Amino acid sequence: MTELVAKWACEYCTYENWPSAIKCTMCRAQRPSGGAIITEEPFKSSPALDASLHQWDPAGLSNSPTQGGSSLLICPDSSARPRVRIADVPETSSKWSCHMCTYLNWPRAIRCTQCLCQRQQAQQQHAQHSTHQGHHTQQPHSPTESPQTSGSGCRSSLTATTTDPCEEYNDRNRLNTHAQHWTCTACTYENWPKALKCVVCDHPRPNSLLAEPIELASEPESQQPSSKLNEQDRDNRRGVVGHVGGQGVGVVVGGVGGCSSSQRRSPPTSKRESEVNMDFQRIELASGAGIGSKEELEVDFKKLKQIKNRMRRTDWLFLNACVGVVEGDLAAVEAYKTSGGDIARQLTSDEVRLLNRPSAFDDGFTLVHLAIRFQRQDMLAVLLTEVSQQAAKCIPAMVCPELTEQIRREVAASLHQRKGDFTCYFLTDLVTFTLPADIEDLPPAVQEKLFDEVLDRDVQKELEEESPIINWSLELGTRLDSRLYALWNRTAGDCLLDSVLQATWGIYDKDSVLRKTLHDSLHDCSHWFYTRWKEWESWYSQSFGLHFSLREEQWQEDWAFILSLASQPGSSLEQTHIFVLAHILRRPIIVYGVKYYKSFRGETLGYTRFQGVYLPLLWEQSFCWKSPIALGYTRGHFSALVAMENDGFDNRGAGANLNTDDDVTVTFLPLVDSERKLLHIHFLSAQEMGNEEQQEKLLREWLDCCVTEGGVLVALQKSSRRRNHPLVTQMVEKWLDGYRQIRPCASLSDGEEEEDDDDE
Repeated sequence: MTELVAKWACEYCTYENWPSAIKCTMCRAQRPSGGAIITEEPFKSSPALDASLHQWDPAGLSNSPTQGGSSLLICPDSSARPRVRIADVPETSSKWSCHMCTYLNWPRAIRCTQCLCQRQQAQQQHAQHSTHQGHHTQQPHSPTESPQTSGSGCRSSLTATTTDPCEEYNDRNRLNTHAQHWTCTACTYENWPKALKCVVCDHPRPNSLLAEPIELASEPESQQPSSKLNEQDRDNRRGVVGHVGGQGVGVVVGGVGGCSSSQRRSPPTSKRESEVNMDFQRIELASGAGIGSKEELEVDFKKLKQIKNRMRRTDWLFLNACVGVVEGDLAAVEAYKTSGGDIARQLTSDEVRLLNRPSAFDDGFTLVHLAIRFQRQDMLAVLLTEVSQQAAKCIPAMVCPELTEQIRREVAASLHQRKGDFTCYFLTDLVTFTLPADIEDLPPAVQEKLFDEVLDRDVQKELEEESPIINWSLELGTRLDSRLYALWNRTAGDCLLDSVLQATWGIYDKDSVLRKTLHDSLHDCSHWFYTRWKEWESWYSQSFGLHFSLREEQWQEDWAFILSLASQPGSSLEQTHIFVLAHILRRPIIVYGVKYYKSFRGETLGYTRFQGVYLPLLWEQSFCWKSPIALGYTRGHFSALVAMENDGFDNRGAGANLNTDDDVTVTFLPLVDSERKLLHIHFLSAQEMGNEEQQEKLLREWLDCCVTEGGVLVALQKSSRRRNHPLVTQMVEKWLDGYRQIRPCASLSDGEEEEDDDDE
């Protein structure tokens, strides 16, 4: 035991070295020299503190005793604490064991040193009880003395015996350090008291600090915080997080007082703790803002507190979205959008003051301004689409939630997995969604309101006006009544699945039923889809002159990434997922999309590769339907393209096998672009690839095709209200009834004015 006590601990790696070693055996650090220790006057120390110093005697310090029995003024920190204690001092009995990692912590610690787990309340009460008993057995109290309570946040006077003198020294040194430095108002650097200007930025020292220094260390011992408060102070210095109503919405607000994560889990146990915590928040605020006088500090703190009290959940979400744009967190922006927040909202002066980052946030800035300043191209693609979207949306799936849930259950029940080698899931019902023809019977003002609420005007404009992608043929749009309308849906990563269900059943993939089916089909038929994908990617790269070869491990990594996208709700999907969805629907999917990725400035960034025809090539042709669905793609977003009901005609094209039933709606979907070039067929094998004539022949095998009088190759999409699912028909009728009850006030007032003119 004496040999262990004689060892000296390295101040860098804490290794216990033999007394004869002059360097650390582990890290080769020099042994600390036992020089003279700065002392204070004897009357400033207490007998109890002097007695405790003899129990803590690291190597090299006891060789030079101080004169007159003076105590140490500069004490070693906790890193130089002796690893072996004297036998008469109880060690394990006073320590508390962590309930997570069983590490023995010091009694004054409020959380585990190893795992940072919060100390349980029962252990704190037990430690307090054992501390009281230890004081009664060791040294009786006088009637004027108060017992030491570790949970109250205050230390007892120096006349009481402390359980660990090292903690007492660390608290004193920590307070003395604050008293010896002054904080620069420009860069917040802590300078020495003798410095007349900041050593970092050369900013002059404030006159208020020269006349009236902060006397934090001169406070009475009873008002100095305990180690528990020091722990909370360290948490607050890591970053203050605003918390709203238990919703878990956090906004980093710099040096402004808030609530840390540990404080949210365990509120203050006494009024004294909250008061001391508030004092520390004010000190932090003063150091961050550079305010010299206490009156200005108090006013600023109250102002920030009033601002935070006025904040609502939407306000915190907006600030969180602003911070998300700066830090590149798209989830924070999506959370603000889904809550119904205004994308065009501007930052106020109070909000900028609360964020406390002048270099990033300015008054009047919106999310778009922040995205432009920090060059967030992906966020701008979403934000710029949302800014012009002012009308409230009302699609059929939103009107009647009960019918929508029944349709979702019907879709889930119609999904089955085929037996055999190709075990892919498929839908048993053929359903095609179209807008009702009764819309044309509504007044023009009501029609305009209906289209504003059900259509995505931005997508419609981009696909029609900015680049002629849909409705570019007057013959198809006017004479053949095959105008396509882009339905509005969610702008998250589920837009592809939403648009597929909207084009068929008229609902969202709210419960991720279609996404789960997509992932299961990819996983169960991975070999089939992987072969097609690998062969198609190799051919597509070579067609653009990119001759390269990848190792099989690289192909497998890319394929694993595609599989992971299908299993994550909200993640964006790729061309392979559209190919799999065509097999689940058992019908072709035609995508009309922009050809190039563009920035918000209109600069071309690359090819999109989404436009084209996706055929269920891995099924037998007899197992699939020839009636396709149409989707639109613009700037990372998919939309369902649907037509309006019309009467069937028997003279629309040459070579068409049309159903003459008047209840059948036939929509002509072009298989060529505006330049009369044939649309690409995705994921063809080497045997199926060929020239344009061979690809047109393949399209005629999988689709009902015809050529119009204008020479446009089109595919026939057939739908029937009578054969449509009754739940879908009922949902559309209930949605349309809401617009039938709207009275066009403007037209009525105009008519009344005309009658008044006639009377005159």
